[in-house]
Amino acid sequence: MAIGIADYSDIRDGVRALCAEFPAAYHRKIDEARGYPEAFVDALTKAGWMAALIPETYGGSGLGLTEASVIMEEINRSGGNSGACHGQMYNMTTLIRHGSEAQRQFYLPKIASGELRLQSMGVTEPTTGTDTTKIRTTAVRRGDRYVINGQKVWISRVQHSDLMILLARTTPIEQVAKKSDGMSIFIVDLREAIGKGLTVQPILNMVNHETNELFFDNLEIPAENLIGEEGQGFKYILTGLNAERTLIAAECIGDGYWFIDKVTAYAKERVVFGRPIGQNQGVQFPIAEGYIEIEAANLMRFRACQLFDAGQPCGAEANMAKYLAAKASWEAANACIQFHGGFGFACDYDVERKFRETRLYQVAPISTNLILSYIAEHVLGMPRSF
Repeated sequence: MAIGIADYSDIRDGVRALCAEFPAAYHRKIDEARGYPEAFVDALTKAGWMAALIPETYGGSGLGLTEASVIMEEINRSGGNSGACHGQMYNMTTLIRHGSEAQRQFYLPKIASGELRLQSMGVTEPTTGTDTTKIRTTAVRRGDRYVINGQKVWISRVQHSDLMILLARTTPIEQVAKKSDGMSIFIVDLREAIGKGLTVQPILNMVNHETNELFFDNLEIPAENLIGEEGQGFKYILTGLNAERTLIAAECIGDGYWFIDKVTAYAKERVVFGRPIGQNQGVQFPIAEGYIEIEAANLMRFRACQLFDAGQPCGAEANMAKYLAAKASWEAANACIQFHGGFGFACDYDVERKFRETRLYQVAPISTNLILSYIAEHVLGMPRSF
């Protein structure tokens, strides 16, 4: 049993108990309807789990990313999908660490109580992808307002969020010394923005994951919605991105354990040619390999969390945790669907749903290849490849 699995038993027990009230049939029904698990997210909020990272001063639990990652892991291990709500966790870190005291006092208690949801982060654009420094969405200061124009894509949970963290360029890239300079982050009140300068176009996809394309046409927001200093947004947003990658690593670990538990149980009971299929090494070995890799990824997840919570640099560890966990969960998913045979494709077994959900993380929120490039350049000191 890996370090950390036996820890935080109070959190694990509490989340598991809540998740038990929303069994597989609930998540299956939501998936079939391409719906949003509103009741499930509300229950998590009312129980205080979604306010885990908010300091007690503002009505939260004052926990760290480590504990938040355990919450996300347990949701996925219980058969749910944290993709419906994980945005609030990692977006919170940007607001907590870089927002003004006035912003924290205004927003955090309302988020902790569930009055407001901060589920969305607007960074990716159609022409830039993960080449964040090339974003074209602009925010121009005009008196006590910023006017925003541009386009974003693959922005999740906009339709189920009240607030969004938005990254926009406030100084043209031609006028900055470093291409990462001149970007700023803002809080956008979606309740006021949608239909008044912000248009939301849903994107249907193979996973039941609410994501959208956004169009900004002279959207005005108060200047007080700027987070931190103008032009420092890229540095600030890294806080949220490192938290995001670490939390998603935890979710993949939860998925991985779900697949291993599911396929192990099935392999023990499924009898073919007079013997359980789990008696065959051709079945045993891929499952055992998947479990080993999940355990290893789990250690890197906790290392990234430890560094983040200590306020230390953790970009490499967050990226490595996400890489290892996404790879491990995908391999466990492949073994699970393979050894279920035809039943792996039957919706009632939930394997195909979880298979689709965990596949996403080979691509998002950062692709496997870009993680390898990051490690090659920033850790191994190799020449930049792009």
